[in-house]
Amino acid sequence: MVKVTAAEVNNLRKTTGAGMMDCKKALVEAEGDFEKAIEILRKKGQKVAAKRADRDSSEGATIARVNSEKTSGVIISLNCETDFVAKNDSFVTLANNLAELALDFDNKDEFLNASFNGLTVQEKLTEQTGVIGEKIEIGGFRKLNAPFVGSYIHAGNKIATLVGLSSAVEGAEVAAKDVAMQAAAMNPVGLDEAAVDQSVIDKEIEIAKEQLRQEGKPEAMLDNIAKGKLKRFFKDNTLVNQAFIKDNKQSVSQYVKSVDPKLEITGFERVALG
Repeated sequence: MVKVTAAEVNNLRKTTGAGMMDCKKALVEAEGDFEKAIEILRKKGQKVAAKRADRDSSEGATIARVNSEKTSGVIISLNCETDFVAKNDSFVTLANNLAELALDFDNKDEFLNASFNGLTVQEKLTEQTGVIGEKIEIGGFRKLNAPFVGSYIHAGNKIATLVGLSSAVEGAEVAAKDVAMQAAAMNPVGLDEAAVDQSVIDKEIEIAKEQLRQEGKPEAMLDNIAKGKLKRFFKDNTLVNQAFIKDNKQSVSQYVKSVDPKLEITGFERVALG
């Protein structure tokens, strides 16, 4: 049996993130060949990934990153199976490193094929599946571009949001973070009425009509009353119309206008685990 040194084992561990014993076994099997040992560990990851492909990966870490110019942001979620792994420092570090890389890409497929420390991102995820023993994958991927982009990550990395503003005026950074916190807490279905999918509107109208029928309201009155309920739905569920959580006497749109009369919210993105 080939003898391997502690330094060789440690070098392989640093390169792959695999455990010390797994690295030692791989080096012995590879007869001391470093590159072959890496390939052995990757194949192990592929086998584990195949076995756990149908597992639920609803835990993990959601990370938002904004570029240095504050004009582009991205959110990714690095998903795993258990909260224990999600809270591991090395897992969160990997999520942060991947989010930093994701800033350079516009969609999930491009990102998964991107180079990351000598592997593609997808290959790295497969490798880590072997290292950790759980299904590891990229869940959410959201990109946002705007004249000014701000971000917010909720405690525990369970929810991350991005908000775009129409200009980088004085106070934009605070305003963007406040609105991003709003989006995280209140989970709006759209930016404004125009952004709400028609299927959601149709469903809300039907729900309202059914409630009114159960209350005994005449059929001829249902359309008008349902429209009133729909306005309330938009007020509660669209970002610009929601009551601002830090001051519910004004809407989110009114809060942004108080920072600068010409300032507008141009878009938002939200990724949550579970």
